[in-house]
Amino acid sequence: MTNSYVPEPPEVDLRGAAAAARGGTDTATDVEAADMASLGELLGDLTHDVGELMSTQLELAVVEMKEEVRQAARAGSMLGAGALVGYLALLLAGFTLAFGLAEWMDLWVAFLIVTALFAAGAAALFVKGRTELKATDPVPRQTKETLEEDARWLKQQIN
Repeated sequence: MTNSYVPEPPEVDLRGAAAAARGGTDTATDVEAADMASLGELLGDLTHDVGELMSTQLELAVVEMKEEVRQAARAGSMLGAGALVGYLALLLAGFTLAFGLAEWMDLWVAFLIVTALFAAGAAALFVKGRTELKATDPVPRQTKETLEEDARWLKQQIN
């Protein structure tokens, strides 16, 4: 049960108003003309209000989508950074091979240490970027909710 109060519209004698405007007696034609004029005004107002509502909803959707695109861009840049660090891990592993021959440790130990460090960094960046990308929501939830509310309101007004 809702507690919303909808006032009753005042009763207006359209026949008397139409007849007075013509300076004569009221007829069925006068009543129909007055009803059509008020119906036309109501439809015009409804059309204007729905147009304003749609433009407002469109603006809201644009704002929400911009935020989601920013978040997706950040996640994409982290994924790209992870890929770059992964590539550098391979490159440095090659340098390790070249310079590790002259060092005091075995060749396989040098490969293992450098490769493990860079691979761990690349994996951490990749996982963080993937997590942020999954957190993005491409559906503008607030716009969807308000559009559903507007549709329910419009159905109530029509009924």
